[in-house]
Amino acid sequence: MKTSRRKFISTTVAGSMAAAALPLSFSGTEVTSENSDADIKSRYAKLDEIINKPILKKELFPAPIIIETLELLRFENSFLCRVRSKDGAEGISVGHSDLSTLFPIFLRKLQPYFIGQDARELDLILDRIYIYNFNFRYNGIALGLPLATIEFAVLDMLGHIADRPVGKLIGEIHNPEVAVYVATEFREKPLEEHFDLIKKAVAEYDAHALKVKVGYQYAGTKDIHYQGIPGKTEKLIPLLRKTYGPDMSLYADSNGYYSVKEAIRVGRLLEEYKYSYFEEPVMYDHFEDIKEVADALAIPVANGEQDQSFVHFRWSLANDGLDIVQPDIYYFGGMIRSMKVALMADALGKTIVPHMSGGGLGFLYDYILVSAVPNAGAHHEFKGLDTSVIFECPTSPLKIIDGKIKVPTGPGMGVKIDPDFIKKHQPLKM
Repeated sequence: MKTSRRKFISTTVAGSMAAAALPLSFSGTEVTSENSDADIKSRYAKLDEIINKPILKKELFPAPIIIETLELLRFENSFLCRVRSKDGAEGISVGHSDLSTLFPIFLRKLQPYFIGQDARELDLILDRIYIYNFNFRYNGIALGLPLATIEFAVLDMLGHIADRPVGKLIGEIHNPEVAVYVATEFREKPLEEHFDLIKKAVAEYDAHALKVKVGYQYAGTKDIHYQGIPGKTEKLIPLLRKTYGPDMSLYADSNGYYSVKEAIRVGRLLEEYKYSYFEEPVMYDHFEDIKEVADALAIPVANGEQDQSFVHFRWSLANDGLDIVQPDIYYFGGMIRSMKVALMADALGKTIVPHMSGGGLGFLYDYILVSAVPNAGAHHEFKGLDTSVIFECPTSPLKIIDGKIKVPTGPGMGVKIDPDFIKKHQPLKM
């Protein structure tokens, strides 16, 4: 890593990802691209130790907690997961809407394996899931998303048993409040319309940070020849800095749109206007290309929302291929696996800004993870609080106040889902 990349982090605009956002355990020892093979092997060994170490605080549960039932409930396109122990404890989670496609994997590959297991062994269960019945063949979001839905329900149950928030089951509370950035899209719009939509999104919430999309990739278009609006990105980047001034933290995401050469060109423009990081500058799984971009730029590079393998993060961290890890807690298979990625990054002086899946209670689960990591970035993804889930949260208003959201402190996930809302959902069976 170039020293300039660390300098960029510490000297960028006030309120952005500055030195205060570095991991609490960061000692100032910088990983450099000139390190020897022995140094890289040492880093691999350190990361492997973290991967193999349990996260769940099993010592909080002196007696076995045997899972008796595990259900996936559905009402239209709304999904809930409900787990019960033989002793009558219960946990519930809100599933991702993509379960409308993936529910057979939940029912055929995951549900049977959890029945009869001791919930205290959740770390081991998650590890074994990836090899049980050749589940590795379903690796990625297809396996991770339904698995995360189950894990959230089990953690909710365990939190109620221990009378602790989930954050205290998987770590310590480092961030009782989470600062957020407003995530915007509008990539396919002309510059003026795009800019107006960004301003409306920012004005709606009391946030002090903003992430914009650069490049021209747009997943919603059916025009296979769509090339975007040439020159728009180059105008938008300085326009946002001019509009919001030096105190607004700005982030940019290309969703893997660029080639290495173009990513470096756009990255230097982001540096010029003091953006705080560049997310997915090239395709997410082109790890050598990501490293090439990161080595060429001073601005920190972020990646990982599409990754579902420890191997991916392990290589990128050991080889100094990125600065910020971004696992999605649904896609990556839950909080425990994502916490391991956070600790891997922390061990090498890197930060975590997890990706957030929209809808349901994804925002809540994301912030619960952030509350417990020691190396959280300065701001975290916010896509709005609109949800069809009817629930109460006794310990937090779950609103943005001065750019931050207070993380619930109640047991489990800290929310009470309305019983009548739950009753609308019926168990799915194969």
